[in-house]
Amino acid sequence: MDNHDQENRLHEDSEHLSDTDPVDHEALEENAHTQETEKSEQRRNIKNRKNWTAAVFGGMIGGVIASIIVALLFSYNVIPLNETSQNSDDTGSDTTATEVVTTLAAEEADVSTNISEVAETVVGVVNLQQQSVWTGSQEAGTGSGIIYKKEDGNAYVVTNQHVVDGAQEVEIVLNDEERIPATVLGGDALTDLAVLQIDGEKVDRVANLGSSDELQVGETVLAIGNPLGLDFANTVTKGIISGLNRSVNVDTNSDGQADWVTEVLQTDAAINPGNSGGALVNADGEVIGINSMKIAQSSVEGIGFAIPIDAALPLMEQLETEGEVARPLIGISTASLNQVPPQFRYEIQLPNDIEGGMVIANVQQGSPADDAGLQQFDVITKINGQEVTTILELRKYLYSETKIGDNIEVEYIRDGERHTTTLVLEKLNR
Repeated sequence: MDNHDQENRLHEDSEHLSDTDPVDHEALEENAHTQETEKSEQRRNIKNRKNWTAAVFGGMIGGVIASIIVALLFSYNVIPLNETSQNSDDTGSDTTATEVVTTLAAEEADVSTNISEVAETVVGVVNLQQQSVWTGSQEAGTGSGIIYKKEDGNAYVVTNQHVVDGAQEVEIVLNDEERIPATVLGGDALTDLAVLQIDGEKVDRVANLGSSDELQVGETVLAIGNPLGLDFANTVTKGIISGLNRSVNVDTNSDGQADWVTEVLQTDAAINPGNSGGALVNADGEVIGINSMKIAQSSVEGIGFAIPIDAALPLMEQLETEGEVARPLIGISTASLNQVPPQFRYEIQLPNDIEGGMVIANVQQGSPADDAGLQQFDVITKINGQEVTTILELRKYLYSETKIGDNIEVEYIRDGERHTTTLVLEKLNR
């Protein structure tokens, strides 16, 4: 991205941020005619300010997984929201709030109870990478994060994986602009989540995590984060929940093929590059989502996505303690039939009624697939009776419908004949 493009992007985004409703002067004059009307208007204004205005001004979001997550909603351009430097081409169980706070300790820290307080728990996340041997680590991008826990002298921040991907060092920028080093405990590209640990000495407040399962379409929400970088830190924008359980295809290795389907909340609250990892908050100041993506298209306005907090919480706990999300392993590398290079197609013989499947490119020695007798150029057509014709279908079924230790039945084609085998899923070790 050149400087001219960045200036245009900043100009366009600034226009959106400066839009305000025109003042109705005639209405004000009419209201001034009588003392009683004026007092009534004042009472309403005071009530509104108590509910929102003060809060807003108080502060403002098996296979090998490649490093940088680029979210694609096919026929749309869905992008992650981290703010990058000029040197980068990237633009950017049913639970209640009380139960979550009990699980996620707030040792020696207050739990946020309103919008201005939760804004204090939204921090900047700075990705530092070495640009050259002469300059050392420099800022490669910034995003947002949420302090959700303080325990044993440490504090924990959740953000998006793409915000910290490739970082040699990570810094957290607190609400008072102080910078402290952070350790990445773990990250997961498929769900786009990462957990960081920082010294908790300067952390006095943690976010109150709510429940995304209780949300309704039309409910008011606020997005809190650092759009366009730290110059606009703790920006708050207001909107509604536009949709629940939206399915968005993501491509984790930039090969143009969907690798995963993520379930997200849709909101029209303004979110921009730099909001990645920031908080989507309900009217009670509870974090109900982690801002992650938006549709970046000139003809589209107000379509952003957030990871539901109820879906994120168990993954956050795994990343915090294990450094990864445990997923089942078959032990193969595959490609769909239409991706097989022509020079290898002669190795594959299929019955006439078979139109799709996953071709085994390699079998990992000692893996469940190896133990089950699967071989290179076998074409997997079904798992437990479920058709699989793309890597997306394969992963979604394995990671959503099965678990480590399960026995699964694999149907495959070899030399034009159908076969069935059973294997035991093992843990995927990255």
